[in-house]
Amino acid sequence: MPPSSSNSNTDGYDLVLRFLLGVLAVVVPLSHLAWLSGNITAYLTGARWAPHQPTAALLHPEQVWPTVGETSLLFGARIVPVILLLALAAMIGLVWARRKSQGGGRKKITDMAKARDIEPLMAKAITDKARSLRPNLKDAKHIDAKETGILLGNLQGSRHEVRMGFEDVAVAIMAPRSGKTTSLAIPSMLGAPGPVLLTSNKAAGDAFTTAYEARARAGTVWTMDPQQIAHADREMWWNPLAGARTLDGANRLAGHFLAASVDASQQGDFWSKAGSNILSQLLLAAALDERPITDIMQWLAFPADRTPLDVLRDHDFAAVAAQLKGTVEGPPETRDGIYETARQYAAALLNSEIAAWVTPQKDVPEFRPEQFVTSTDTLFLLSKDGGGGASALIAACADSVMRAATAQAERAGGRLDPPMLAILDEAANVCKISDLPDLYSHLGSRGIIPITILQSYRQGQKVWGDAGMDAMWSAATVKVIGSGIDDPDFADKLSRLIGDHDVETTSTSHSESGKSTSVSMRQERILPADAIRALPKGTALCFATGMRAAMLDLRPWYREPGSAELSAASARASKAITARAVAKHAPTQSDFGKAA
Repeated sequence: MPPSSSNSNTDGYDLVLRFLLGVLAVVVPLSHLAWLSGNITAYLTGARWAPHQPTAALLHPEQVWPTVGETSLLFGARIVPVILLLALAAMIGLVWARRKSQGGGRKKITDMAKARDIEPLMAKAITDKARSLRPNLKDAKHIDAKETGILLGNLQGSRHEVRMGFEDVAVAIMAPRSGKTTSLAIPSMLGAPGPVLLTSNKAAGDAFTTAYEARARAGTVWTMDPQQIAHADREMWWNPLAGARTLDGANRLAGHFLAASVDASQQGDFWSKAGSNILSQLLLAAALDERPITDIMQWLAFPADRTPLDVLRDHDFAAVAAQLKGTVEGPPETRDGIYETARQYAAALLNSEIAAWVTPQKDVPEFRPEQFVTSTDTLFLLSKDGGGGASALIAACADSVMRAATAQAERAGGRLDPPMLAILDEAANVCKISDLPDLYSHLGSRGIIPITILQSYRQGQKVWGDAGMDAMWSAATVKVIGSGIDDPDFADKLSRLIGDHDVETTSTSHSESGKSTSVSMRQERILPADAIRALPKGTALCFATGMRAAMLDLRPWYREPGSAELSAASARASKAITARAVAKHAPTQSDFGKAA
């Protein structure tokens, strides 16, 4: 049906109105600029300042400033205003483009949390909370921001800093190269007021090299590098049996070897449980007799050795000795299977280079967790992915530090001050602490702030099982979700947690009587799953307990003040790693002799 004449007239009026508005948008500012620029020109040439008459200044400048030369007026009242108007338009366009595209194509998500929605994570509330949590800050007139909490980023499109307090516990799920190290781990370490623990499977160009010198200025830097990720010299040793003098302590230590070797879904079968039990009994015997942990490998190799039985009986662990004796004297095929399982779990102790980090060393200081937690020192725990028994030692050391921190907090009245930061980067690969989800329920209240960083939610399920990962997710008071979430189920779960909003829908219909418009409301996801998957790098979602989900702009360390100094320090540390690696693998004179 052809459009009616009334409809055509309406469309024509709309076009004329838009044209007139466009003309006014150009003429009004241009005329005022002509008046201002003309007056400035007149002042510079010694003429009088004309009263406000922008229209005349634009159309007849020679009447407004009759004593000014024609050339000067042409330049001052014609050319300069046009240039200024174009510059103003360009500036407005640039500001609009930046607002629409934050950081090169970053779209601002509307209907996410505003500053008032996450007020407990903002500067004033975080500072007030820090005063109540930390007695050392109670009477301080000015408190540095880093003393109040851990920076997560800025609320998207604003300068409002978002921080987690020193009673929060966090889980970060961020894919590789999404900023988990540059925007979370390293800034957290640099701003930490107390001791810092970091687990990692990388060294060069990572948190180890970037933060090493800065943390060395804060206190002693301890590095446990049994698999030579950073080719670090062995300048410390740690006794894993120090906390294994009780049955519970020995069971925890054995559990680390089990978790490092077997996924959560397989830890309940007969051989896994039996192998872990034997390992626990032998570790207890070695601890009670003050032997190095490597002695258990000899006992595992010769089940008939009665030394661990005698040690357990001598220290009033008769029931444990009876269990061990029953296994040793049981059917040979069952006993051999159990012992072989235990040998596989602890196989890393056969490597003398690895074992040296956990056995007494001459002229090398012993790392003592109970002293570390009251210092401002730093502990780097490095291990390769799938390190087996080596990653078990890393997890055991991290666990011993957190347990020592808990004990110290109880002695100090309930909390550590300053708090301890435990960044468990690559936790699902190098720091598989079986009961970490349970620890999350009380660590924050002790001033122990864990940040467990995973590449995906499923990675956590593989280590702690569905129930364990769900428990950790629920117990975490702060969750940070970065870019690269490719799990559709998890992305949909996040989308549902963010919620829905009302969207106005306008529909237009045409009829013989003219055009009619109707407006209706419908609900849709604020951030659908596909948008979560497509989160741009440099942004992250933040879920805090009792608050709406917020979109953050991450703040990588290399964009902060002092980054040049940190970059230089990182380059020096990386160069040192390379030099150590070259020196270690360089052919010796004896090698040349053998080749000849």
